[in-house]
Amino acid sequence: MIEPAWAATAPALVVAVTALVLFLVDSIDPESNRPALLSGVALVGSLAAMGVALVYLLTGVGESPVSLYGGQLVVDQMTLFFHVIFTSVTTVVVLGSHDYLDSHPYQAEYYILMLLAVTGMAMMAASGSLAVAFVALELASLPSYALVAFMKQNRGSVEAGLKYFLIGALSSAVFVFGISLVYAATGTLLLDGIADQLVEGTALPGVLGVGMLMLIGGFAYKTASAPFHFWAPEAYEGAPAPVSAFISSASKAAGFALAFRVLITAFPVASAGVQNALDWTVVAAVLAVVTMTLGNFAAATQENVKRMLAYSSIGHAGYVLIALASLTGTGDQSLVLGAGMIHLLVYGFMNTGAFLFVALAEYWDVGRTFEEYSGLGTQAPFVSVAMTVFMFSLAGLPIGAGFLSKYYLFAGAVNGGLWWLALVGAVNSALSLFYYSRVVKALWIDEPDEPHTIESYPAALYGAIVVAAVVTVGLLPGLFLFDGVAFDAAAVLFS
Repeated sequence: MIEPAWAATAPALVVAVTALVLFLVDSIDPESNRPALLSGVALVGSLAAMGVALVYLLTGVGESPVSLYGGQLVVDQMTLFFHVIFTSVTTVVVLGSHDYLDSHPYQAEYYILMLLAVTGMAMMAASGSLAVAFVALELASLPSYALVAFMKQNRGSVEAGLKYFLIGALSSAVFVFGISLVYAATGTLLLDGIADQLVEGTALPGVLGVGMLMLIGGFAYKTASAPFHFWAPEAYEGAPAPVSAFISSASKAAGFALAFRVLITAFPVASAGVQNALDWTVVAAVLAVVTMTLGNFAAATQENVKRMLAYSSIGHAGYVLIALASLTGTGDQSLVLGAGMIHLLVYGFMNTGAFLFVALAEYWDVGRTFEEYSGLGTQAPFVSVAMTVFMFSLAGLPIGAGFLSKYYLFAGAVNGGLWWLALVGAVNSALSLFYYSRVVKALWIDEPDEPHTIESYPAALYGAIVVAAVVTVGLLPGLFLFDGVAFDAAAVLFS
């Protein structure tokens, strides 16, 4: 146990304070443009938050959950594990954004919005009630809408931001209506209180079932899961590439963190109330199959690399949904949930690195299609090797930790009695190798119509891509040493 109890929220507090410091710096001299100072403050803040979360996680803080404000906030090891994911993705994205933004006039606002979104994500992972969950979801979402539309002179960016906002507003309405129905059925918004009502079997099953379905719809939107995925390709393609990396990795992880906590804590599968209302593991299984299949088949038809990565992100949401679907009450539940958390950690690095490579291509004005990437391997071999690592790791080949995280997911599905779901995941993973290998083929094999004009090699963007690649490869053996941390963090939710 940590004293005082509020100190358990230190990772989130560090991120929020960093955003305020950036706001202060910009307020003192709003006309000046100091990209090194602004990105440096954001980088130090995200690194500090990640360091605190790692220290807490490895020293056992959260093994006994820390409850704050009457259970409205709960900090346990799962919370801290997701803090590590959010802050590590943010660190890599901030590093890569330094060169990508170059002389853009609104850099302070960019970093402030990103850090405020991370603060909301941290609160999503720590939500102990549906009221806090909704407020945290909005705190994470509103800055994300602005980030997508950040390039105000770019019509595609503004259009993507507007579409993202409108669909997000609809999703929020559905989510809060679901909350109201759950409250009507149980008389409480606290997750533990809802669970108590369901165990006693006193909740109204019809109203509760509709409310749960609406909550799942809200989670599906935030994680870009079918059939609520249609905003993702537009938002990811129109947004600045570092922002696409951020929302497709950190935001997706936040959506799953909230889904894990709400569904497992408030709606235990074995309770009488859930059995009478809605077996959400069946819904998750259906969503998993539809999401991974749709995402992979759509990605295979794309000619735009950035849009392909967007559909690939949808496919990976389907893989993580396997973890939720497999929480059937049979087998080792902490193994199943821990597998989903591990995949989100690994995905954060390999997906962020891939989008940052797209950012580098945009920085060089190379283009976005497979054909336009032809020959980059000979002109930029270092980062092209990194992109090859990302592609093969996303496909599940044993070149990076994506292989091991998918193995854990499929093993968890078999452990939960859903061997057929593991088979569907394996088939989809094999399909994904087709379109990921197209990128590798373009980089190393295809000849360009004319040589690319590369005038500079931005150090920070290069560094961010290399860091992501090194971690992606390093986690392959590293997970054998540290996978127990994820499984222990997951076990807290079932204790």
